[in-house]
Amino acid sequence: MKAEILQMLRESGDFVSGQELCERFAVSRTAVWKSIQQLQKEGYQIEAVTRKGYRLEGVPDTVAAAEVESRLRTQWIARPVKYFEQITSTNQYAKQMGEEDAPEGMLVVADCQTKGRGRSGRSWATPPGKNIAMSLLLRPPLAPERISMVTLVMGMAVACACRKLYALPVQIKWPNDVVIGGKKLCGILTEMSTEITAVSYIVIGTGINVNMTQFPEELISTATSLVLELGREVNRAELIACVMEEFEGFYQTFLADGDLRSLRGSYNDLLANRDRGVRVLEPGHEYDGTAEGIDDRGQLLVRLEDGSVNAVYAGEVSVRGIYGYV
Repeated sequence: MKAEILQMLRESGDFVSGQELCERFAVSRTAVWKSIQQLQKEGYQIEAVTRKGYRLEGVPDTVAAAEVESRLRTQWIARPVKYFEQITSTNQYAKQMGEEDAPEGMLVVADCQTKGRGRSGRSWATPPGKNIAMSLLLRPPLAPERISMVTLVMGMAVACACRKLYALPVQIKWPNDVVIGGKKLCGILTEMSTEITAVSYIVIGTGINVNMTQFPEELISTATSLVLELGREVNRAELIACVMEEFEGFYQTFLADGDLRSLRGSYNDLLANRDRGVRVLEPGHEYDGTAEGIDDRGQLLVRLEDGSVNAVYAGEVSVRGIYGYV
């Protein structure tokens, strides 16, 4: 009920009577007051005035379940939200829940993640109160070879949410890094569990650098954050809710098609690689070319000097001007 009370107070912008809250949730005034007290203990500034009711005057910087849920406008994505003040890995926990038949759409969020990792086993730092570390559990009716496309869908959702909320010119470095000014803002790691030819579940882990102002020396030249780009801190829960809303719309379109045909144009408009010189690093083979965008399966189309086009399914792709590649 805390999330619903927060949503009502936030949307009202003024006092909401205790009676109105009681009628809305079919509970007693005592139950409402206990929820208000819990929220106040968690750092919410809620004014209580006799014969007027309650008014929300300030919110803490938190990604707790009630705060995120009170901002959601989704139908089923991120429902429910499972919050941890500290966890080793949101992906690991979400996978455990996937094995235990947790509901599709469950979102795991942590304020601090101690052993997060990205692609190729790289570490991903999530210090307390600074960044977003979240993992979404899905059970798509897809063959395993199509799952990589879902990662691109999440990249689109993060990029579009950042553009919508902050008007930042963020882009996507294929396949799913969200970048700005040649530096990485967000990383995404998708893991799946399969049964012969079917997918049991997938977990999409998303790490976003939000209010982090200092990076390890080895990342200073390649990483950035929203606070560094905007010059002000942003609300992490608001961003999570916006990303989930964007993802739900894109994901439903993707499932209806079974591929990226309807999302391809929008993805290519965000693609930092597009019409840029790239170097493709495949096992035992490296080559240069010009990226032309993705195809319906999310493969990067790279035109070589002889005019032929290669469809890159996996591997590292370096883009001139990003992460120091010139």
